[in-house]
Amino acid sequence: PQHVVLYPLVSKSLRNIAAGKDPLEGQRHCCSIAQLHEHYSLGYPDLDELQKNPQPLIFDIEVLKVEAPGSYQQDPWAMTDEEKLQAVPLIHKEGNELYRQGKVQEAAAKYYDAIACLKNLQMKEQPGSPDWIELDQKITPLLLNYCQCKLQCEEYYEVLDHCSSILNKYEDNVKAYFKRGKAHAAVWNVAEAQADFAKVLALDPSLRPVVSKELRSLEARLREKDAEDKIRFKGIFSQ
Repeated sequence: PQHVVLYPLVSKSLRNIAAGKDPLEGQRHCCSIAQLHEHYSLGYPDLDELQKNPQPLIFDIEVLKVEAPGSYQQDPWAMTDEEKLQAVPLIHKEGNELYRQGKVQEAAAKYYDAIACLKNLQMKEQPGSPDWIELDQKITPLLLNYCQCKLQCEEYYEVLDHCSSILNKYEDNVKAYFKRGKAHAAVWNVAEAQADFAKVLALDPSLRPVVSKELRSLEARLREKDAEDKIRFKGIFSQ
């Protein structure tokens, strides 16, 4: 056993990782000793106590699983810039395969990881620069795949936000208009849905059969809703 002075900070980082957070969340860019003095509380009473009164530590390490060589994948936060670029196509492919298998939530998580890798790289570039635009053009199809998953999970407002952000930059993106139209229709934004579907047809007339199907579905749902409202209001006014 040894006195491990910096273990509380290491433990906090490990707990952040387990919770899906940035391991350095809440830490300032200074040396480790300065970190100790800078943090009045680490957010965990046991770590605060250990930080105030360092104790000899004994670590028990339990093997949870053994992975085949080459099968381990780093989390995006732990990758170098080059590793992020190399990982994105692989993560994208994994997401597509999961989606084909009907594992929509798992696929969305993969697309999210790939987007996170590219967004991290994009933050280091000047907005609007050629490198920034190149990264953004890689992000867009991943974000549209992510939105498709969110449509199936009925998380419509997230789809509205993401598709609108795409269309603010790329006004001719047919897929973004179509997915946003479906999301608008799902939350009863009828005029907005019709406007988005009209834009789809203006950009790609070959999609008329698909758009017509969506509009017929919306009209049918509206008729059902009107009928239900009439019954509901009739009951209210007859009392």
